[in-house]
Amino acid sequence: MLLYGVLPGLALVLAIAAGILKWKDSAMRDIDLARIESDSAAKDSTIALLTCGPGTIEKDVAAARERLTGGNARQNHVTAVADVPAVASVSATPNHAVVLVFADQTVTAGTSPPTDVAAMVRVTLDKIEGRWLIFGFDQVPHHD
Repeated sequence: MLLYGVLPGLALVLAIAAGILKWKDSAMRDIDLARIESDSAAKDSTIALLTCGPGTIEKDVAAARERLTGGNARQNHVTAVADVPAVASVSATPNHAVVLVFADQTVTAGTSPPTDVAAMVRVTLDKIEGRWLIFGFDQVPHHD
């Protein structure tokens, strides 16, 4: 009698446990994928936002209008080239992520020597219609 009651109960417990493990595994894969995708989007977007040149200033400034006026950059032949040597995921869900981006930017104005600037930026992204888009782009202050 005990055998007929225990075996079905044990089978039910094992089935529930397998379902929970499969769900957790799927959720972890979704979060891992979100981290990979959002890290890449944060890196590419930071380079796009921090890079501009006099010949493409209208297109470049459209993405970073608050940081640089189009007329001033064109008139003074401002060129900025950014590189992102590293990113670090702070948090990620399938539709929201926060990434620290370590950026190096070289800015040249006219005939002045280039100026190198290193920055750490906190990029907040939301996944909208399958694309990771920047929701927040905030420079992290340096503490010397």
